[in-house]
Amino acid sequence: MNMEKNKDIHTDLTDKSNHTPSTEIEKSKVHIIVEITEYIPNAVVSRTIIKKTTGNVTVTSFDSGEELAEKTSPFDTYVQIIDGVAEVVINEKNYLLRTGDGIVIPAHASHCFNANEQFKMISTVIKSGYED
Repeated sequence: MNMEKNKDIHTDLTDKSNHTPSTEIEKSKVHIIVEITEYIPNAVVSRTIIKKTTGNVTVTSFDSGEELAEKTSPFDTYVQIIDGVAEVVINEKNYLLRTGDGIVIPAHASHCFNANEQFKMISTVIKSGYED
């Protein structure tokens, strides 16, 4: 797969209830996690649940055939698949994660995501209190 494909990434920050930009989803409101973001043909779509200086929680959907290029993060990242099946590559080792599966991507580890079929994931990064 071509790792440069991430140029097609779209970020959806529109609150569908009032069509105004939003950096986070509405607080104190029940949400159906798999419905926070939709599949868009030929795209990767992200929606921020919580974004703080100390970390963030994001829901991302990948259309079949999409991928995110290899990268590293200075923080541990917890990823849970909430719909479909994802291929996650961490330090050149492939993992196949299905709905309900989760994995911790260690800080400073090279990683990427491949969508051999559509999938959605929730990712959590906690930046505070990090000890290497």
